[in-house]
Order: sequence, then C-alpha cells, then structure tokens
Amino acid sequence: MAAEEVLRGLSRALNCLNEDNKSSRKRALETIRNRTVGSDLAGTELQEVFGALRSSLLRCLTDPAEKCREIAAEMITDFIRRLPKPEESLPYLLPCLSQRLGGKEILEPAEELRLSLVELLSLTADLCGRHLAPYLEDMIRILSKTITDPFPDVKRESCKCVVQFSRSVPDHFHMQAESLVKPLMQTLSHQHSRVRVSAIEATGAVIQYGSGKNLDDVLSHLAQRLFDDSPQVRKAVTVVVGDWLLHLLDRYSYFHKLIPLLLSSLSDDIPEIRDIAGGLWKQVGAQWEKENEEDLKDKMDFLLSPPPRYPPGVERPALGCRELVIRNLSKLMPAVGRDACDWLAQTRVKTLQLLKVLLLHAEDHCTQHLQPLLTTLYRACMDPEQAARTHCLECAELLGVFVSPEVFLRLLLADVENSTSSSSSSPWAPLMILVAVLRGSSREALRPHLLQLGGTLAQPDVCQDFQQTVYLEQLVVCVEVLLCVCEEDCSIISLQLLKVLVAVQSLTTEQELRNRTEDCVSRVCLVLGLSRVCDLYRQHMADLLQWLSDSQHCWTSHSAHKHLLDVIALQSGPVLGEFLPDFLSLLRSCLEPNRDAELRLHIFTVLSKLLLNSSNTLNSQGRFGQYVEDFLQMLMPNLVWRAGRTAAAVRTSALSCLLALLQGGAISKEQVLSVELKLSSDLTSALEEDSQLSRLLACRSLHTLLTITTCCLSTDALNKIYPELLKRVDDSSDEVRAEALKALSVWFSSLGKDYDIQTNRPHLQFLYQQLLLYLDDPDNRIQLIVFDVLKVGSGVDSVLLKREIEAVREKQRSSEFCDQLLQHIDTHTQT
Repeated sequence: MAAEEVLRGLSRALNCLNEDNKSSRKRALETIRNRTVGSDLAGTELQEVFGALRSSLLRCLTDPAEKCREIAAEMITDFIRRLPKPEESLPYLLPCLSQRLGGKEILEPAEELRLSLVELLSLTADLCGRHLAPYLEDMIRILSKTITDPFPDVKRESCKCVVQFSRSVPDHFHMQAESLVKPLMQTLSHQHSRVRVSAIEATGAVIQYGSGKNLDDVLSHLAQRLFDDSPQVRKAVTVVVGDWLLHLLDRYSYFHKLIPLLLSSLSDDIPEIRDIAGGLWKQVGAQWEKENEEDLKDKMDFLLSPPPRYPPGVERPALGCRELVIRNLSKLMPAVGRDACDWLAQTRVKTLQLLKVLLLHAEDHCTQHLQPLLTTLYRACMDPEQAARTHCLECAELLGVFVSPEVFLRLLLADVENSTSSSSSSPWAPLMILVAVLRGSSREALRPHLLQLGGTLAQPDVCQDFQQTVYLEQLVVCVEVLLCVCEEDCSIISLQLLKVLVAVQSLTTEQELRNRTEDCVSRVCLVLGLSRVCDLYRQHMADLLQWLSDSQHCWTSHSAHKHLLDVIALQSGPVLGEFLPDFLSLLRSCLEPNRDAELRLHIFTVLSKLLLNSSNTLNSQGRFGQYVEDFLQMLMPNLVWRAGRTAAAVRTSALSCLLALLQGGAISKEQVLSVELKLSSDLTSALEEDSQLSRLLACRSLHTLLTITTCCLSTDALNKIYPELLKRVDDSSDEVRAEALKALSVWFSSLGKDYDIQTNRPHLQFLYQQLLLYLDDPDNRIQLIVFDVLKVGSGVDSVLLKREIEAVREKQRSSEFCDQLLQHIDTHTQT
C-alpha cells in the first residue's frame, strides 16, 4: 500500500520528466529522489517502487542536461544499494549501461558522470555476484571500453570492477576474459602510478580467472613494471605474481616464467617489497613441497645442513624453494644470458641480481650449468655500469662457494690460457672471473690445485702477452687472493707467483700498479717466512735466470720481455752478485753484435745502473773482478764503429756502461792496467764520435781511467792519450771541452817516475803551447779551467812552462793569466 501511495504521488513528477524545460525535469527528479531513496521506505516497498520507476530513470541517463543525468545516476545507484534483490534490475540496467559506455563512441561526454556509471557497475557486480553471468558479454564490452577511458579515475574504477566481476562469476568469466587483456596492457603504462597499480591488480584477476592462455602476453609488460619508479607498482606486481604461483590452475607449466619475476623482487630497494616477496616465495616453496612430498622425502631427511662456507648473513632458502629453482634452472639460464646483455643498464643490473638469487637456491646444482654461467659472467664483468660489475663478481664468488675447484678450474684456466679465443671479447674477463671464484673458494678445496693454478698464471701467454693495465691489475689481484685464501700453502708456488709479479712490473707503466705489485712481493715473503725481498730472490734466482735464458733468444726491441731482466736485476740487489756466472752468460748472449740494436741499448742502460751501485749488486760478494775480462769481452765489440744512428746510440750506451764500470768501483787498478791498451784505443776512437754525448762519455771515461791508473800508465800510452784530448778542447760543445780539459789535468797528475821529462819535453812543450792559446778563449769559464790545468801542469816542468809563458807575454796575450801563472810557478818552486 505504501508503494502504491508513493507512486500515485509521483505521477505528476513522472510526467514532468518528459517536458522540454530542463529545470522542470531536474525538479521532477529531485522530487522523485526525496520521496523514494530519500525516504524511509522498506526494502520490499522500495523494490516495487523502483520496478515502476526503472524505465523512466534509465531514460534519464540519456537526458541532454548533465545535471539531470547526474541525479538519475545517483538515484539509480542508491536504489541498487538498498534493494533486497538488485539482480531483478539487471535485464534493464546492463543493456542501458552497455549502450552508454560500451559503444564504439563514448556517448557520455562528462568524465564525472562516466565515473558515476562505472561506480554503479562496480556496485552491481559486488551486490549481484553470480547473477551477472548471463550478462557476461555486456560487462566485458563495457569494461573493455572504460579501461581505456581518458579519465584516470574511470580507468581505476574499471579495473576495480574487473576484479570484482571476475571473482563473482569465475565459472563463466574465462570465456570472455581474453578481450580485457589488450586494454589492460595499454593502461599498464599510464603516467599515474595509481592507475598502473589498478591495472596490475585487474590483470592478475583476468589471468587468474581466465583461461590462462594469455599469460605469455602479459608477462613482458609485468616484467617492465618491476623497474617502475613507484614502489607501489612494484609491490602490486610482486603480489600478483606470488598469487599466480600459489593459485593459478596451470601454474606448473608457467613456473619457469613466473619464478624470475617474484625472485627479482627479493632484491628490491624497498624493504617492504623484499619482505612481501620473501613471504610469498616461502609460501610457494612450502606449497610445492607439500604437493611433492613423496619425491622430496629423502632430501627432507638428509639434506638439512647448508654447504660449507655458505655466505654469512644470508638465510638459506627452504627445500621446496631450492627444488623449484633447480628443476627450472635449465629453462631460466638462456633468458638470464640474454637479459644480462640487454641494452638497458637497469635490465642488466636486475638480471644479475636475479642470477645471484638463483645461485643461492641452486647451490651445487649450478655445476651442470657452469659453462653458460661463465659465458654470461665474462660479458657482465666488462659492463660499463658499476652496479652490474659488482653483482657479476658476487655471482662468480658464489660459484667458488658451491662448485668444486676441480670443475671450475678446468673451464676457467682453459679460458685464461686462451683468453683471446674465449667467449669474452676482452682478455682480462676470464681472469677477473677467476679471481672472484677463487675468493669464494676455500683453502682446503684449493690446496690440491695450487700447482696447476700457479703453472697456468706463470705461462708466458698468460702473464707476458698483454700490457693493458686492467689485465695486469687482475693478475696482481689473482696473486693477492691466492695468498689471502691459501696462505702458507702458497709456498709451493712461490716461484710461479714471483714470475707473475715480475712480469707485471716489467710490463706496467703505472706507478700505482708497480707499487701494488711490490707490496704483493712482500706478502709472498711473509707467506714464506722471509724477512726481506732479496731472500725471496735468493731462493729462486737460479730458476729466474734460467727462465730468462729460455726466452732471451726471442727478445727484440718490440717485445716487452726484455724488461723482465730489469726487474729481476734491479730488485734482487746483492743476490745478483751470488749468481754472476749465470747472469753474465745471459748478458753475453743478449749483447752479441748481431742481436737487435735497441735490445742491446736497453741492456746497457740496465747494466749502467747496476755498475754504479756495484757494491750492492754485481760486486756484492767481491767476486766481480774475476769476471771483468769476460765482461769487457762482451762490452768492447759494441764500441766498434758501425754506420747508422742506431749503431751510434748503441756505442753511446756502451760508453755509458763502461764509464759506470770505471766509476762504480767494481774494477781494480790492476784489472784496468791489464786491459788498458784496448780501453785506451776504444776510448780515443770514441772521442771522434758524431754524438756529443758519446764524446762527453769518452772524455769522462778517460778521466776516470787516468784517475784509477795514476802514475802506472806507460809513457807511450800517456803520449797517445793527450793529443786526442787536446783535440776535444776545440769541440763544438762547451761541456765536452770542459771534460777534456779536466781529463788533461788528471793526465798531468798521472805522470809517474817512469815518465822521462827530458825525453818527452817536445810533448810537454806542445801541450803547454796549445793550452796557453786557450787562455784567450772567448768563454771565460774555459779560460779559468785552462788556467787550473796549467797550474797542475806547472808541477811537471816548470822551467819549460815558464819559458813558454814568457814567449806568450812577448806577444802581449793573456797577460793577466800569464802573470798569475808565473807567480804560481815561483811560489811552487820556492816551496
């Protein structure tokens, strides 16, 4: 009765809904709302009233006036919410909404009204539930359109409606669910993060309650959302994927595709997401473990303890989780290998984070996938992104924890030996991965393989063929890691490690790396219990010299191997004097005149350094004198004149070496006198060299020769030397002129008692006359040096010099210096 009374009272208002005046229609709608949903009518009465008003109100949804459409939508929503049986209105409501929202064109222009209508649809799905099954096509048509609506709030509400609808009619939803996939994928990249979250949740429901055959179409889109800047989006992906792994009907067929998505979230930057992913993954593992309990019975009973050296601070995954990864790893590895080389840096980083998680689950089962793993890591360790390189080396370290050295060394050492032909484009990549794997291994596991390791590292192809700083750094790091992990066990390969370090020092041009290598040599000493580096060289010097001898035949000016000699000779210090025969034998072969000229030049430079410090190098045992003649026999042939600039440079270098021999104290007066004739001949010849440096070194060598052999040279030898030195006083180089004059000063001091003044007076007279001429030299410095030389020379034959000075004074030249000389002679004579 109440319903009939209300309807009678609304007859006029219903008539007004057909008027042209929108204000009248609006007032009519307001009246209807106040007397129906705005009143306290009971549910059954309200159901009857709505049945009578339904058609009129649905027509109002197409009213030209937006306000009328708005009131009508609100009123219908209120009716649906309060009706005891809202499903009775579905045959009328759904076609109307489908026409308004699901057509090819959007008939409702107002965004807020479209939102109200979609909210009405969501409310209907929530209240009517399974009664919506006959209207599946209408619902899907509407949602397919509204999901891509331009208004973000409509998109969100549509996605919410998809979730509700799919749960309401699960037995029927799968027949039309495929139609929603494409619009959802379009919405998945919307600029608003809340819209993306809603689209992900709707996608989860569509796949969960759909046929499942569209899973492949959405996985790539969801994988991209794992890189989303919004944590809420990444969280939504994690929850959806976890739900699929737990509840998807055909989940076993998709484990290998879903597991990487969930495990990737275990490395997320946000702790909440990591915790959610971890909790879901544990549930997945526990569920799978329960479902396959019979297959896992033995492992559940016996494989409880973690592997040795399991990473500290890392919780070991449950058995079900580990088994899931192990059984799907062969399907996962190809995708991991591809994504680790992706053009996007964030994809590469995320992939390597995932690989680390996979290895922690696979444990020793990763052995059977070692080759593709190494190939992936070789490329990843060269990644320009620092984070990618860091995760790559962490993965390699896990291989050292889980894989037996017998297995990984067989593959790794082969790639290190053939680094240019390995799957990596850079020779240092296998070495870098080897370092990381060794760091993860244990002392006990590596002990039986140390000789193999040391032998490979010390091979010439490994430690001597590459000069790139990165490669050499990895060699040094490899030695450091071996010393750190194996400690005293490395004593059996100390020679091989020393060879590697010597090779690095000989090849590098970086002082920082050279210092690091020297520190590493000191650590080798520490491992062996030696206090000094020279003790290490003493222990291995014979082998090192043999190592050099074996390769010296192929040394050239272009090979870096010649620098090995530098490092060993200069760093071994006094030990070199204990192995003189072997060392000189090596030099003899390298300094033969038919060997490469630049090679000989290099070795002469090293020898000069050694001879200048002979007491701490070649002559540390005081035995170098026994081999001087052999040494000079190697040196002298290189002083013989040959045409060409390169040959001239070799002669200059040999002269430098000879000067170092004479000045370094490694040769005695008696030994010099025994070879004086040959030395004097070669040195006087060298005074005519085109090279200024050669002439300078020859002058200094003669100076030193005369100093060592003071008063012991024969008259003939002395008379052959001074004319050559006198010629150099006219040299184009002032420095050479000065050195020649200093040598003449020593020449005067070298005249011993066997030098007959009377017999050799013509020589002295000629020498005095020539020197007096240089008192008028335009260079004041030369004048002063000549004056000092003549002062020394006055002690030989003062009478003759005085007479020559008087002759000069008569010509009115150098009167000042002449007077001083005469005064000096008179003073000296009186004394």
